[in-house]
Amino acid sequence: MPSSEEYKRQIMNDLARGNVESLDDESEADISSKYENFDDFAQRSSRDERRRLFGRSFHPDRIPANQMEPELQQAIAQIKPNERDDVAREFFKHFKHRGLSDRDLERQLGLSTHHPNRMSADDVSKLAAFAYHNHPDIFQEVLADRPAILKFLSNPLVGAALGAIAAKWLKGRK
Repeated sequence: MPSSEEYKRQIMNDLARGNVESLDDESEADISSKYENFDDFAQRSSRDERRRLFGRSFHPDRIPANQMEPELQQAIAQIKPNERDDVAREFFKHFKHRGLSDRDLERQLGLSTHHPNRMSADDVSKLAAFAYHNHPDIFQEVLADRPAILKFLSNPLVGAALGAIAAKWLKGRK
């Protein structure tokens, strides 16, 4: 398998040749031209726009859990504590609608607590990984509501999943 840098270079070459997938009636290239950077996208895009993009991009069929989980752990560790609390609250809210209680998840996943404001980055990472692997629709919903996590994902596969948007915005992260 090629190195991360080789893989990233190949993705960027593919994107430069126009090899991008479209999203319903609006292509990723169209989306990337509307926003200057990820922060602009996270603040100004509609929830539906984020949901469509993330729904196609972040799924275990596209990015294997064994590659996504370490990225999630690193990304969640970098977001602000209040944002991390919000992410945990969102996961618990969605899980509750599925009949999974916060206390059951605490036991099942080995969390240090079921209180979002007291959870460590590791606890929130476990919630996110559980959602990604077992309930990808919940994972995508939380990303659409709390896109701050994506800012810190770095794996080339994750970048590839975002296609043209990643090509434009990753240039500034060198």
